[in-house]
Amino acid sequence: MTQLTVPEFQHRTVLLDEAVDALDLTGDRAHGIYVDGTFGRGGHSRLILSRLALDARLIGFDKDLQAIATAEQIGDPRFEIVHDSFATMTASLAARGVQQVDGILLDLGISSPQVDDAARGFSFRNDGPLDMRMDTTRGISAAEWLAVETEQKLEKVIRDYGEERFAFQIAKAIVAGRAVQPISSTRQLAGIVAGAVKTREKGKDPATRTFQAIRIFINKELEDLEIGLNQAYACLAPGARMAVISFHSLEDRMVKRFFASKANVEQPDRRLPIRAVDLPQPEMKLILKMKPSDAEIEGNPRSRSAVMRVAQRLPIPVSGGAR
Repeated sequence: MTQLTVPEFQHRTVLLDEAVDALDLTGDRAHGIYVDGTFGRGGHSRLILSRLALDARLIGFDKDLQAIATAEQIGDPRFEIVHDSFATMTASLAARGVQQVDGILLDLGISSPQVDDAARGFSFRNDGPLDMRMDTTRGISAAEWLAVETEQKLEKVIRDYGEERFAFQIAKAIVAGRAVQPISSTRQLAGIVAGAVKTREKGKDPATRTFQAIRIFINKELEDLEIGLNQAYACLAPGARMAVISFHSLEDRMVKRFFASKANVEQPDRRLPIRAVDLPQPEMKLILKMKPSDAEIEGNPRSRSAVMRVAQRLPIPVSGGAR
C-alpha cells in the first residue's frame, strides 16, 4: 500500500484550550470515551489525549485522506481514527462497541492546510485544479459539477450557501464561460466571478462567497451537520457535553437552533391540570457561547469568524411516581 505524503502547511487550531476546557475532562470524566468529529491536523485530539486517563478512549473522524494520514502517526493506543464523516457517528461508534460517549467536539469548516494547498482547489489565491472535495475518494469535483449543473441550480447554491447577492449574475457568467471552455482551475473560476460582481466588499475578494458556496455544496457540509448534530446528541451520555466551533453564519445558525430546540421546551397552558413532574423537560443545558480572544485573532486572522457553542445533555427525568 502506498503511503500518503502529508504536505507541510502551518495550521493553528482555533480555540484550542477553550474547546478542550469546555469538555470538562476532570475527575471521573477523564476516564470516559470522547469523540473528535473533525480531526483536521489533530490539535484538539492531542490536547484531549494529554488530559485523559490511561483507560480513556478517543475516537476521531475525518473525510480528508491527509488528515487520516496525520492521525495514523499519533500512535496512542487510546486513540482511533475513522475515515468518514461525523454524520456516520451512530453506526461507526456502534461498530466499535460504543453506545454512549462522555463528550463530543466538532470543529467545522475547512482547515488551513486544505486552503493553502493549491492542489486541493479550495482557494482562489493560488491557481490549482478545481476540485474542492474534502474526501477525494468519493463524489464529483467542483469542476465536474460546474460543467453540467443548470443555471438555476448554480444560482440557488451560490445564493443559499454563499449568501451572495450577485448569485444570478455569477451563475449566468459561469454558464457563458463554460460554453467557451471548460472551467477547470481556481483562477479561471475566480476570474469569471470577478467579471460578474460589479461591487466588492472592502478587503474581500469577490470570489470568496462563491467558493464557499461551492465547497459547502460539493462536500454536503450542511447536510452532514444536520445529521451529525442529531447523531451526536443521540450518542451523548447524561451529563456529557458537546462543543461545536463554526466559521460562518449558516453553520452557527444551525447549531444555535439545534441547541435551543433541546434546551427551550415549550410548556403547556399553566391553567391545564398537569402535575409539575409531568411537564415537558429540557434535554440540554446551554453552557456557553465564545469567540476567539483579540490576541488569538491577531495571531491567527483566520480565527476571527469562529464561534463556539457548548451544551450539556441533561439526565432523563423520571415521570410519574407513586400515586
